[in-house]
Amino acid sequence: MKCKLIHSTDIAVSQLGLGTVKFGRNQQVKYPSQFDLPSDDEIMTLLDMAQELGINFIDTAPAYGISEERLGKLLGSRRDDWVIMSKAGEDFHDSQSHFDFSPCAINESVERTLLRLRTNRVECLLLHSSGEDLEILDHSGAVETLFNLKEQGLVRSIGISTKTVEGGLRAIELGLDAVMVTYNPWHLEEEAVLDAAEKSGTSVFLKKTFGSGWLGDENASADPVAEALGFVLSHPAATSAVVGTINPKHLRENCETLDRVQPD
Repeated sequence: MKCKLIHSTDIAVSQLGLGTVKFGRNQQVKYPSQFDLPSDDEIMTLLDMAQELGINFIDTAPAYGISEERLGKLLGSRRDDWVIMSKAGEDFHDSQSHFDFSPCAINESVERTLLRLRTNRVECLLLHSSGEDLEILDHSGAVETLFNLKEQGLVRSIGISTKTVEGGLRAIELGLDAVMVTYNPWHLEEEAVLDAAEKSGTSVFLKKTFGSGWLGDENASADPVAEALGFVLSHPAATSAVVGTINPKHLRENCETLDRVQPD
């Protein structure tokens, strides 16, 4: 599987990343069907398969329930085999999301993330936007805090998972290393962010590549997985498409499809 470097680092990430929402949270999620959290053995099987297939990139977050804790326990001595991206600004408890982007909250969130993951750094840290992208970037103090955390070596690269085009463009203007945007054949509104990132060299992580499992619904093609992966990774700015699954069969099929449609 092809890899790309994260902006301003020597860290190479696979073009397909493993999203881990389903490792730790099954409440208030927007997937097409209900699911039970996987067992530790099931997660280990999935991680082993991902590694075998060439995936080295894991996406997690405090908002993903107990995902960070489970990864910290299960990765163990193999932690250095993985590039880990986590987030700050959003927590999930009492069945609700809670947002706080103040410098104190961001610092405390990163401290908890490192403890949960049983590590001394994460390779990328994103602000987990509430939707108020410009307010967060320009007025919360969070961006300055990210740069301080990077200078301390607690995070290797920094960015934001946005919900607006304006937020993605502003993050690039501010010199953040990465943005995470929604992009698939059925959602093109944020393509302007990818175009701007291509010019600046900013890394772009793609979320909802498969439309959170809906795959374009009635407008999908006969092979929507191939359509989605081929489309999103054809953009020159695309660094990695993060796809969440707890189904080993789906994971293998996604990787096989990527091999088939991946641009040269």
